[in-house]
Amino acid sequence: MTSSTPFTVSYTFIRHGESTDNLKSVWAGWKDAPLSNHGMKQARSLGRWFATNNTHFTTIYSSTLQRAVMTADAILEHQVDPKPPLIKSISLREQHFGQAEGHLYRQTRDPNLTLEEHYSRGIFPHLRSRSESFPGGESKDDLAKRAEDVIRDIILPSIVEAMKEGRTDYHVAIVSHGLFIKELIDRLLKRRAGVFPEIKYQGLRNTGWTRILIGIDGNVPSSSKNTSKAAPDLSSSPLLVRITQVNRHEHLDSISRQKGGIGSAAHDPKQKGIRDFFGGASTRPQNRR
Repeated sequence: MTSSTPFTVSYTFIRHGESTDNLKSVWAGWKDAPLSNHGMKQARSLGRWFATNNTHFTTIYSSTLQRAVMTADAILEHQVDPKPPLIKSISLREQHFGQAEGHLYRQTRDPNLTLEEHYSRGIFPHLRSRSESFPGGESKDDLAKRAEDVIRDIILPSIVEAMKEGRTDYHVAIVSHGLFIKELIDRLLKRRAGVFPEIKYQGLRNTGWTRILIGIDGNVPSSSKNTSKAAPDLSSSPLLVRITQVNRHEHLDSISRQKGGIGSAAHDPKQKGIRDFFGGASTRPQNRR
């Protein structure tokens, strides 16, 4: 028995919480800055929001950079038991800016200087084309190739697994970075079969999330009849790709930045809050961090 209904899996793409480098005008790709205290509040609020709205993930993937891992951990904390696995992948990292990492961002170039002269002076102006990269870094074209790797190694295998298990509730979270998520979604849209009325992707706020249904068009064997252990080869298959929600961030409405520079400081997981200090910390699960 087969079904003519397209089989899709839900993917929620989440940008990490505010990092300390987000508060500076610097090139911050692989530079491994932690979340700010406000960024951790954002991440915890998102985790609570998902739990309150019965959003349960089958698997959570995260970039290996700590701003993404800290965000993923906060989401995982609020998932119901048994909790989904958290898998970290270097492929989900932000664009690598090479020698520019940590240097001030600059929009324009000095017309009297070559690019090499800019770099020798520690000046790293905006890259103009997709093929350009800073020394030791990645171009947008390089980022696109890495996005294709993620489609092949993470997204397609999840679809195959869901198909083989016959699961219609399969839901994957991917916690990553602004530029990489944009490139990944662009590559997915280039693979899609057919055109769907949908919301246009417009980028993400810190801890903002976008949801996309991804699947295979055509007949899919039911789990009761599909006894083959061989996974179908989807490497070149056109995909059903439908953006359903973009840059959702209502979980941020309930939080505010701490004053006196506290909110902008790096979050220290070892530092106890004022409630803990005075012995009045809440015992509710969502506050146990």
